[in-house]
Amino acid sequence: MTAASRTAAPAHPPARVALRRVTVVVAVWVAVAAAQWWYGNRHNYFDLKIYFKAIRWWASGHQLYDYIQPDRIQTSLGFTYPPFAAFLMYPMAWLPLPLVIVLIWVGSAVCVLVTTAWLIRPLVVRHGWSYWYAMFLAIPLISTLEPIRENFAFGQINEYLAILILWDLLFLTRRGSRWGGLGVGLAAAIKLTPAIFIGYLLITRRYRAAGMAAGTALGATLLAAAAAPAESWRYWSSMLWQTDRVGHLYLPQNQSMLGVLSRLARPDKAGTLPWLVLIAVIAAFGLWRAARAGRCGDEIVGITLTGLVGSLISPVSWQHHLYWFVPALVVLLDVVVSPSYVWGARLRQNPAPPAHPGRAPHRAWYAAVGVLVWTTVTISLISFFDWHYLPAGLMDTPEGFLVLNWYALLMVLLLVVLPVRVNPPPILPLGVRAGTAESRGYSDRSA
Repeated sequence: MTAASRTAAPAHPPARVALRRVTVVVAVWVAVAAAQWWYGNRHNYFDLKIYFKAIRWWASGHQLYDYIQPDRIQTSLGFTYPPFAAFLMYPMAWLPLPLVIVLIWVGSAVCVLVTTAWLIRPLVVRHGWSYWYAMFLAIPLISTLEPIRENFAFGQINEYLAILILWDLLFLTRRGSRWGGLGVGLAAAIKLTPAIFIGYLLITRRYRAAGMAAGTALGATLLAAAAAPAESWRYWSSMLWQTDRVGHLYLPQNQSMLGVLSRLARPDKAGTLPWLVLIAVIAAFGLWRAARAGRCGDEIVGITLTGLVGSLISPVSWQHHLYWFVPALVVLLDVVVSPSYVWGARLRQNPAPPAHPGRAPHRAWYAAVGVLVWTTVTISLISFFDWHYLPAGLMDTPEGFLVLNWYALLMVLLLVVLPVRVNPPPILPLGVRAGTAESRGYSDRSA
């Protein structure tokens, strides 16, 4: 072999690189599978079984919201979603429970795969990564996060809501489609908390999409009211305002601001005025940052900040509701591996290249935040008292306050520090290649 040929030879032959990547992927999947097996399915599709029994109760001629299931912790539980969601779940009345469990589980898995592919692909394009390698690492690591893990364990529907919101805001609305707002509207008709994204569309000045979202939510709600007037009247006039119907607000699993205040006030009830003042401040600040991100083209950050605001100001945000940790971690990863970024007061359209590439300020800080979020959410820090890893006597200490309210505090931290990227990577649907004429149709319309 000549000197020239030795110089031209790749430092790492493709076969060796592929072998190393396969080894890493197998190691990660085995480790995660072992951890998931050790953790186990502790909830046995508890919530899904309530939906299943309530729908069958309704199909047999009873009033939907009369269904009550006794519970040793929560006293009693029932169906808490709007009537439109009940109509979407109505096929449960015709199917056996094992098949319902399989269908919900598989559907949630598909939602996680697709939404992760949407979130990871911009980083793959920006950094020239191998797509399959990035996905095979991202999926198991995301699956360990408690909001994802518990969504499957409870048989919840939050992954379906996430895919509707992301599909709408990342593709339909950004492309200027006349159907922009449809996904957000459907999600808001199924569950009330996604309605925060109608506000996001308004503050980012996408009024047509906001109108579509509001119209879709209202239309679906009126359709359900026409089909089931008694259930609709009861839900909107009574059930909606009974926040204790979904469970005790003071439980650590409720990581909303009302949950934090309820734990502080216990055994008394949290005051309404302090809660309203607190969530008003959080909503004003969080949506201000979300609007700025959306108008500057960083749609993923805008969506993530809006989702975090919705989780904090909602009266109830169980751990399986907190999907928005996932895109927050993706953004932090992009910032850490990028040579430069600008955010906050330094935000501008054409930043000058950094004086020292690879030494962008605060990258180590953002790496620490990302590791902290992934690690503590994966190990379910808020459950350490329930699992008796910590003595109950610590609950009334500052350390106990941090543990019991950790996810809420993390969400507040992310509202403050999650960076808005000046040149965010392109967001393209699966199957659309960067640099093509079709990809240019997905350029940001709101900047």
